[in-house]
Formats: sequence, C-alpha cells, structure tokens
Amino acid sequence: MALDGLRAFDADNHYYEALDAFTRHIEPEFARRCMQWAEVGGRTRLLVGGRVNRFLPNPTFSALARPGALEQYFRGEAGGPVAELFGELEPPRPEYRDRDARLRVMDELGLDGAFFFPTLGVGMERALKDDLPAARAAFRAFNRWLDEDWGFAYRGRIFAAPYLSLSDPAAAVAELRWALERGVRVLVMRAGPVLTERGLKSPADRMFDEFWALAAESGVVCAYHGGDDVYQELVSWWSESGETEAFRMTPLRTLLSPSGVADTFAALLAQGTLSRHPGLRFAAIETGSDWVSPLFRSLKKSFAQNPGAWAEDPRETFRRHVWVAPFHESDLAGLRELIGTERILLGSDWPHVEGLADPLAFVKDLAAAGFDDAEIRLVMGGNARALIRA
Repeated sequence: MALDGLRAFDADNHYYEALDAFTRHIEPEFARRCMQWAEVGGRTRLLVGGRVNRFLPNPTFSALARPGALEQYFRGEAGGPVAELFGELEPPRPEYRDRDARLRVMDELGLDGAFFFPTLGVGMERALKDDLPAARAAFRAFNRWLDEDWGFAYRGRIFAAPYLSLSDPAAAVAELRWALERGVRVLVMRAGPVLTERGLKSPADRMFDEFWALAAESGVVCAYHGGDDVYQELVSWWSESGETEAFRMTPLRTLLSPSGVADTFAALLAQGTLSRHPGLRFAAIETGSDWVSPLFRSLKKSFAQNPGAWAEDPRETFRRHVWVAPFHESDLAGLRELIGTERILLGSDWPHVEGLADPLAFVKDLAAAGFDDAEIRLVMGGNARALIRA
C-alpha cells in the first residue's frame, strides 16, 4: 500500500474526566442534587442524585488499564472474566487529562485531529432521570468544565463535544447557542427516546424542531455516542439489575438485540426531521455498525409498502445525513456496500481498553476488508475532516 506517512483524523477519542468535571461550575442550588464525592466503606465513591453510581467501577480514574487492553476480547479472540484481561493497572497518564500533553501523544500516534467524547459523562443522564432540572444543571456545569480544560476546537485539532440533553427543548437551544459562540464543531447526545417533563418523546417530535433547525443552520455535527441510554431498561425487564455497569459482560447483555441508535435514526427519517431540516449531519460513534443492515432492510420494505409516505428512498436520505464509525471487528466491507466509503469514519476509542492501542492499525482491518489506498485515506481521516469542514 502507498500509505507511507499516513496521518489520521480520529472520530472517537476520549479523556478521563477531572474529579471536578461536574462540580467545578455547578450552580449552588443544584450541588446536592447532582454529583458529589463521598467516602463509603473506605473507598471514594461517586454519588449521583444522592445514590452511589456504579456506571464505572473506578470513576476517579486513579488506576487504569492500558489503551486497547481488551481489543482481542472484543474481536472475539479472547475470553474470560474481563477484570482478568485488563492486565496491570497504572496511574492516569498526563495525556488523559491535559490537552497539550495529549497533542504531543497525538503527534506520536499519527493523529492530526480527533473528536473527543466523555468517559464518565455518557453514563450520567439516565442516572438523573428522576430529577431532570438537576440533569440539565449537571451537564451545563460539565460543558463549562469541558470548554475550560479541553476547548471545543483547541488548536484546530482537539474537537471536544459538549453534552446536550433535549429534556427541555428551550434549554437545549440555549445551551447549543452558548456552545456555538465558543466555536463548537461536534456535540454529543444519547440515542433513544427523550425523557422530558411530559414523558418519553421521540427525538423527531416537532417540539424539538427549533433545536434541530439551529443545528442544521450552524452545521454542527450531532453525534450519538454509545452510553447508558433509555434502552438499558431492558436489563431490568429481563430480570437483571436495571443499573448499567461498564464491563459487566453477561451473556444476556450481549445478546439483547434492540438498538437505540437504529431506532433513533428510524424515527428521524420516518417522522420527517431530516426532511424538515435538510442541513442536519449526524455521526454514530461507538455504536458499531451491526445495526445498519437490519435498519436498511426495514427501510427498504417500508419504502416499498408505503412509497407515498416518503419523499425519497429513506436509505438515500440516511446516506446523505449520517456518518458511521464502525468497530474494528465490524463487517467493514458490508458497511461500505450499504452507506459508501465516504460515510465511514475511523473511531479508535483511544485510550479506552476496548479500542485500539494504535489508531493507525485500523488500516490493516480496512485492507483485509478490501478497501484500496484511496478508500483507506478517506476512512482514516478524509471523511472526518470533511464532516467538520476542517
């Protein structure tokens, strides 16, 4: 391959949040209703809404496994208790929490730029589902910490995504305007129905149209990232604990099939959001791509059965509006057939244990799937640069 000197743009990088990420800028009246740290049984535990939160086993990030420690596990090439596969834990590296240190490591990894997403933050919205004003306050505080410590477009290379909740449409519009004033290029949301004071609502409900109109007009990328979404309630329906715990990989959790991200795009397509706001651009990050094929089969059937209900084949609408970052173990050739090379993104998940220790190693997966050099360059960086117009 003629790929010597390849530089990449990674659509899925992470930081490990500072201890005060949710508390540094919290409004005083919400301090006791949101995130707090407490000593419980001799351990520092995270309280969310006054309850111990177990989304992450060590939310202080005081001891961490190396990047990519579980790569073979997620490829299906290794098994056993996940905790035993982590290997020796180490203190957090400077680049996990310092943006200038991170830029130096990005140079070593061959990354010109990256989207940055939360680690702890993607599990916090559902934890405050019983106190939606507190949830909105928590993420306002989080976004101000994020802007302060990482920036929304730091040196044109680190594009950190503020977390937007739609639970109050007017508040979401105000938060998006605030982020746009600070140069935001990509934002992160959770897939699935939106929990509001009026109950669960489809994200395509017209009550959210002002938000979608602003997102479309601004050109900001709306990313749906894997995390603790409404669909996690399935585990309680099927007689397991209703609380999401990262790395608790029981067979049932890996076999349950409904996909929040697939249903989210189905709703945005079928209920007209993408027709009403043709400038919207979405990215599906750390959700894999196994959900795309069954969604496309359903869209094809719906279009054949009800052609008058669609302005065009909804698969074409999807291809125009949605970019997908597959897992390294995904069916990459099959995804290319469905959405085209131009809509596939590198998403290494660095420095998380389930991702790639070396983001450029994804080149080998693409080559094995039959991508040529020009296609590899697009997936490894060209598509993400074009997506955020960098």
